[in-house]
Amino acid sequence: MPDRRARLDTLLEDHARAVGDFLSRAEAIDAHRWLTPRAEGKWTPAWATSTSTTQGEVRGRAINSAGAELMVLVRGADGWKISAIHGATISVRVLNGTFSKSENAVARDRLRDISLVTPDGVTHPDTSEWDDRSDTTTSVLRVRAGPSGTYVIGASVRPRELRLEAKEFNAYLASDGVPDALEARRRNDQLNAPARERYSKHVKAVVQVGDRRTAGYDAAFGYPAELIPLDNPYALKSGGTLRVRALVDGEPVANQFVIAGGRTASGARIAQRSMRTDSAGVARVRVTSRGAWYVKFIHMERATADTTIDYESKWATLTFGVR
Repeated sequence: MPDRRARLDTLLEDHARAVGDFLSRAEAIDAHRWLTPRAEGKWTPAWATSTSTTQGEVRGRAINSAGAELMVLVRGADGWKISAIHGATISVRVLNGTFSKSENAVARDRLRDISLVTPDGVTHPDTSEWDDRSDTTTSVLRVRAGPSGTYVIGASVRPRELRLEAKEFNAYLASDGVPDALEARRRNDQLNAPARERYSKHVKAVVQVGDRRTAGYDAAFGYPAELIPLDNPYALKSGGTLRVRALVDGEPVANQFVIAGGRTASGARIAQRSMRTDSAGVARVRVTSRGAWYVKFIHMERATADTTIDYESKWATLTFGVR
């Protein structure tokens, strides 16, 4: 580490502050990073590169990987900013539970699809990038970042079935945002009946790499349930409105109950709010602060053709950041 820090000390003080965090993150791995000024001695732009190797064993699984990264920084009136990151790995923590707490990891063999939208197009990362063993409560998906732009990461899991007693099922409908199914049970005098449910979950995250915003944030992955942002979340400011379209089996859903919330940049909880989609399946989410946001819905229908279940639900979640 001393030689790396010595090179950092040769840079201008403001430049060092801008990249200090980037360099410090390398201290946990055997990485070599350096910054190089332009030949004429100017410090705009600058770049940092790194290589790394990871070897060992995690819960019986052999790990042997190599990586290389390039980060380009551009100096403007507000100081140094990341312009592009090439080859960096984005680690996405997949929470199975609530927005702030995961109950368990999602097993790799439950994956139906992984999709990735980048400025270069759409790809489908191999399921080997889904880590379900390092942590028993949280899965981690690793994807490689390329050019600066707006990325969309999606994952869809296969259905599962469960049976709940009446009281537990009614409480779940009330707390998780399925008021229409709860009202139907009340109307049909079924509040005391247990329920057999088949459910599947489908998640998407919009991620900004660098400062350049690109198209593709509104890509549809063809999931059984899906939220499509009609605006780039990273073009929004606090006080703005994000439009999202709710799709079920590829079709817009009118009057769908939708919930939005999140956490501010300081970690404070953003109060959860609910809304309904319009006739075109569009909900409008008022963004009240900077931070990490989610929008979600559960579309539940009474099962008719399949007598082994009473209900089928399809879950969709969209997460994004507001700067």
